[in-house]
Amino acid sequence: MKVLSGKSLNAFTVSGQAFKFERKITTVSCIHTPSAEDEAGRFAAAQQTALEQLHELRDTAVSKVGKQLAKIFDIHMVLTLDDDFSDAVRSIISTQRVNAEYAVSLTSYNFSKIFAAMDDDYMKERAADVKDISERVIRILSRKEETVHADDEEKYIIAADDLAPSETIQLERERVLAFVTRQGSTNSHTAILARTMNIPALVSAAIPKGVNGKYAIIDGFKGILILDPEEEILKEYEKKQQNEKKRQELLQQLKGKPTVTKDGKEIKLYANIGEVKDLGAVLQNDAAGIGLFRSEFLYLQSDHFPTEEEQFQAYKTVAEVMAGKKVIIRTLDIGADKQIDYFGLDREDNPALGYRAVRICLNRPEIFKTQLRALLRASMFGNISIMVPMIASVWEVKKVKEIMEEVKTELSTEGLPYKEVEFGVMIETPAAVMIADDLAKEVDFFSIGTNDLTQYTLAIDRQNAKLDRFYDSHHPAVLKMIQMVIDSAHEEGIWAGICGELGADLTLTETFVKMGIDELSVAPGMVLKVRQKIREAE
Repeated sequence: MKVLSGKSLNAFTVSGQAFKFERKITTVSCIHTPSAEDEAGRFAAAQQTALEQLHELRDTAVSKVGKQLAKIFDIHMVLTLDDDFSDAVRSIISTQRVNAEYAVSLTSYNFSKIFAAMDDDYMKERAADVKDISERVIRILSRKEETVHADDEEKYIIAADDLAPSETIQLERERVLAFVTRQGSTNSHTAILARTMNIPALVSAAIPKGVNGKYAIIDGFKGILILDPEEEILKEYEKKQQNEKKRQELLQQLKGKPTVTKDGKEIKLYANIGEVKDLGAVLQNDAAGIGLFRSEFLYLQSDHFPTEEEQFQAYKTVAEVMAGKKVIIRTLDIGADKQIDYFGLDREDNPALGYRAVRICLNRPEIFKTQLRALLRASMFGNISIMVPMIASVWEVKKVKEIMEEVKTELSTEGLPYKEVEFGVMIETPAAVMIADDLAKEVDFFSIGTNDLTQYTLAIDRQNAKLDRFYDSHHPAVLKMIQMVIDSAHEEGIWAGICGELGADLTLTETFVKMGIDELSVAPGMVLKVRQKIREAE
């Protein structure tokens, strides 16, 4: 029996036979060619075929994970036709008089090496993308097929050195129990796809040779892989899986039950969503409302600035479906790790500290006003609240309120109805924490974004895999800041909630209740688990 550690992408426990996925790397030989022109033509044709394949993959991805994540393959399409990459391939063909396969392979090696050596984490991830698209072009040139499957019909655990996004999206979900890889990070495209497709996964695990066909257990709670488990361990995990199944069944009994502590304190338990299609999960898991609707997905899924009418219809649908339940919609939070070409944003050395969210909205009020008009119009169809992210000063809040009043005046002049809505801000910066007492005088509620608050408080880029061991969301400084925000809110008679990932951290649920938290907003699938914890708290 071997026990190996890794980084878990989700909380789960699965067991089954391991299938070693060996990427069929096409062997490339250097062949001197008499006609560089012919080889350049072969390369161009292979690029077009690769583009067609990627279009098909993108369509598959849209159906499985939605338009936003399918944009991964848009990146691959752009890279496939990238001028710098293509010029380098053609140059090698013409100067060295070699076959297209070799030229692509050499260019891929050179480019991925350059990307991997860069300090920027986003650019480092591009190294894997370059390798992926290069291998695709080489397979086409060599007339090799791409396959990701086992030889039988049994369910299995995939063990691999790594999985590319294109390989991940093609996994047969009904047969794949989980996957474990030697390489990879928790923030890679593959990791994001796995979480969205609800595929249990463990990355950065030291998988030994000879793993194929061995029985394996993956414990996502502990982040471990167990190979050839002893009978006692096997029985222990079989029992755990049975208990987890029973627990899920018991959780279903909490539907319709109030979210109150043993001493009678009610906690508002809402859900986080990114798209209208997520509403089904909200209703299925019996959330009391929506605590965070990430409106930027309307922009991310579009190739143009969403019109007032397009936004209005989305917000109206959410309000109608929730039928009077609270719907808190966060205004545009573009920038940092969420880039959109048509916004024309410059690349920044430190985007997390740069031009993003409310800073863009205040600099480009025409975009902001369009969104506010749509939000206020949609307020007539339900219980909508507006929440502004990345606030760091009182003047920003006052300016937002000023713009909102301008919009209300415009709507009234045009005879378009709207309701007065609850207005709040996200507390994500240490600055906002320190002036929370002043901010509370200007708003109706606070929602604490613990993801950004943690990274700004600890001065740690939460997307940098090298810093995982230093990123401590339970750090006393973070918890003290949360307490300060709650206290400041209550002193001014407003409510305070949490919409970041910590809201779903079951080890902190009772702590938050004792702090006096009024609301928690979590992923739909966590609603019933958090409700159970709250009902057990005193």
